[in-house]
Amino acid sequence: MSLGITLVPLPTHRLALSGGDLAYLDVAAASSVGQAGGPAAATAVFVPGYTGSKEDFALLAAPVAAGGVRFVAIDQRGQFESVGPDDPATYRIAALAAELNEFLTALGAGPVHLVGHSFGGLVARAAAIAEPGAVASLTLLGSGPAGLSGARVDRMRALAPLLDSHGPEVLFDAILGRASGTPDDELTAFLRRRFLASSLTALRVMGDEVVAEPDRIEELRATGLPILVACGEQDDAWDPPTQRSMAERLGAPFTVIAGALHSPAAERPAETARVLLDFWRGR
Repeated sequence: MSLGITLVPLPTHRLALSGGDLAYLDVAAASSVGQAGGPAAATAVFVPGYTGSKEDFALLAAPVAAGGVRFVAIDQRGQFESVGPDDPATYRIAALAAELNEFLTALGAGPVHLVGHSFGGLVARAAAIAEPGAVASLTLLGSGPAGLSGARVDRMRALAPLLDSHGPEVLFDAILGRASGTPDDELTAFLRRRFLASSLTALRVMGDEVVAEPDRIEELRATGLPILVACGEQDDAWDPPTQRSMAERLGAPFTVIAGALHSPAAERPAETARVLLDFWRGR
């Protein structure tokens, strides 16, 4: 769970898909690009990680839009305001990727700059492998070549029994207690509301998927898509050396965002937006 987000009031939009409405944020490009007689503005679509939501990217909305790129961020199925069923198959990476591609088609923006954070990176790359024509570029932000391992997984496994034995509120309190720093009351209330609104089945299945995902780097490289790998300099999920190695295997640029941990979009939004805009402008 990322506790580094700052609340930014942005309206929630909903797009009707075959599995139900998908919730998203949508901020139009602020430049003159896309006006009558000119080319349409590019669109960037952001996909959140495990226990995350579209709000994790809210601090990127203004700088991305100011840079001439439409900003769109989603709740994946079962996260926060994208209500999901109790069917575990809904939350497998393959199913989430298929729904992401359905969302991109329904959005009607043409090929998009796709950005996946952490678990969202695993989903975004699966979507790109399945439908590379829907993607102008792919950014893997704090994500990895295969499933997560190490201390984070140990913490997840230690906390998981709380969900079954005591319910989501006790689990949330345990996660918050292990986070560094103490969020303010407004942020804590939002994080609690988001966590409790999310599907319990999604929490369980996505937790399994983020660990079990196989290495798909060669499949991704074969798409020929422009790819950026970026992470915080102190990422404690997939560490920077692992992500650098992934970038090398992909033949992709690799950028370390100074002062950031696992959530650069929330922890260093100005720097993260600059990295993304520079990459997109080079396409």
